Order: sequence, then structure tokens, then C-alpha cells
Amino acid sequence: MTLLPMVTVIIPCRNEVGFIGRCLDSIIASDYEADRLEVVIADGCSSDGTREILQHYADLHPRSPQVRVIDNPEKFVSHGLNRAINEARGEIIIRMDAHTEYARDYVSQCVRVLTATGAANVGGPIRTRSEGALQTAISLAFHSRFAAGGARSHCIDYEGPADSVAYGCWRRETLLAIGLFDEELVRNQDDELNLRLTRAGYRVWQSPAIVSWYRPRASLSGLFRQHLQYGYWKVRVIRKHRLPASWRHLVPAVWILSLLLLIPLAVVSPVAQGLLAAELGLYCGASMIAALAACALPRQWPYAPLLPFLFLLHHLGYGIGFLCGMVDLLLPRRTSSPAFTGLSR
Repeated sequence: MTLLPMVTVIIPCRNEVGFIGRCLDSIIASDYEADRLEVVIADGCSSDGTREILQHYADLHPRSPQVRVIDNPEKFVSHGLNRAINEARGEIIIRMDAHTEYARDYVSQCVRVLTATGAANVGGPIRTRSEGALQTAISLAFHSRFAAGGARSHCIDYEGPADSVAYGCWRRETLLAIGLFDEELVRNQDDELNLRLTRAGYRVWQSPAIVSWYRPRASLSGLFRQHLQYGYWKVRVIRKHRLPASWRHLVPAVWILSLLLLIPLAVVSPVAQGLLAAELGLYCGASMIAALAACALPRQWPYAPLLPFLFLLHHLGYGIGFLCGMVDLLLPRRTSSPAFTGLSR
């Protein structure tokens, strides 16, 4: 008999007391051969009781599958991922997120798609689960092309080559060859690694057969700060690689710059007033159309009035973060705000 490849699931984790149990339960329930699976969790000095939960699972599962907890004293995701990779025994590495639950065949499908496609990295689209009205509305906005800028990872039916995928599944030798995760990045580590892969000639592949459910932010402030950091750290990725992975990453910042230019000019120029009105009108119209498209089912209609505001939070957060990242790039001695560099969980 041919043995299944040994798989290591790696999870960076910090202060996830409300979610880590459901995450680990879904992984332990995997249909993958238990003695060919291990879980390595890099805990970033959790202070909310998460570490005790992790140790409980490690004690319950010393083998088949083995659950191991390691320390991540730097606390950041990229450091935790790299520490877990260095501890991994598997020939295949699957990165998972503590804020997500996984289908029973998630690991099996990752291994199958990785083998069948010959891609360097495979993953599934980002499906969402929500509780309460606000988080449900945030989930609907999350899947809108208008909010996500057409990112394929937000399209749950897409299968094929992609710029990036949710989480990721690689052969360990591929990760070692490409150089692991960039530990200078607080955000966008996955996107940057996928950019390195594609520019080195490798393929990244998305398959809807790989199923998981992510729980998005449940507050407006959390959503805004998340996208603020995404925009800020995207500048560091562009600086490193000289070009953006996609030109859509520049659109929110360019839109905000145009508003900053037109608003003072509109005070003295009728032409600027007309351009500003046209730009705002187009944005509002597109936002309302996108909100109606995102709420296609009757049970979703009550959330439609909130979606244009959520779209605005996405775009303003990302665009402001990007512009602040540009300022910090041009003024390297300037101290970055904790809003961009601080841990969000």
C-alpha cells in the first residue's frame, strides 16, 4: 500500500479564546488518515485563556493526530508561521487560521488538488459564517466584487489560476526554496509569498472543492482597522517587488487622492465642482447597484441599506492605509502609528 503523504497543519494564534476550540474540533474531525496528520499551533503569548485551551487539546491529542503547541514570542503572524514550518514533520504544509472552521475533507481535498494540478500552492475560496445582523452584513459586503476589487478568493465558485488563495497548501520543499514568509510584514504575508511564487514561475490554484468558513470582523471599527492595515502593508509589498501584484490595489488610494484634490478646488472652480459631483455620483450609484447585487435573496434584502456604508469603510480604510504607507516610505524616519503596526487580535 502507498502511504498518504504526511501533512502538517500550521496555525498562528493569539487571543482566540472564542474561536480556537471550534477551529481545532473541525480539524481533528478530518477524514484524513489520523496518523499521517499533525497540527502545530504557534501561540503568540495569548493572554485571554487561549493558551490553556490549546494545552488542553495538546494533552487530549498527543498522537493520531498529534496536536503540538509552540511559542511565538514575536507575536506576529509571519513569525508564527515560520516557527511552525520549522517544527513541521510533514512533507505537505497546510496553513490554517484560528478564525475559521474547516470541512471534514478539507485536508484531503488540499492534498488531492495539490497533486492533481501540480501547482505550488492551492487553496479554496473564502466562505463566511456570521452571527448577528452586523456581521451578516459585513459577510455580504465581503463577497461583493465592488468591495473586494474583483479578488478571486472572494468568489466561491471560481476554479483556476489565482494571484492568491485563502490560507494555502504547499509542499514543504517549495516553502523552503521560496524563502518562507516575510517576517517584516504585519499583514499581507500570504499575498506576498504568492507573489514570489508566481513571479518565480510557479502556479497558485484555487478550487471550490476546498471548503472552509471564515468568521469576519463583527464591528465597524474592527473592519476599518483591518483594511487600514491591509492598505498600509500593501505598500511594503510593492516596494519589495517594485510592481503591484494587481493594479486594482492602487484604485482606492487614487480615488481618495482625487477627492483630496477636487474638494478644495471645488471652492473656487465650477469645473472642479462638476467633476467632484460626477465622481461622487458615480461612486454612490455603483455602491447602491453593488449592494442590491450582493443582497440577491429575499432574506438578505434588509441588509442592503447598510452595504454602501460598509463598502465605503473598505475603500476608505484601504486607501487611507495605502497613502499612509506611502508617506512612511517617503519619510523613513517617521514613526509609524500603532494603528498600522499594532496587533489587531
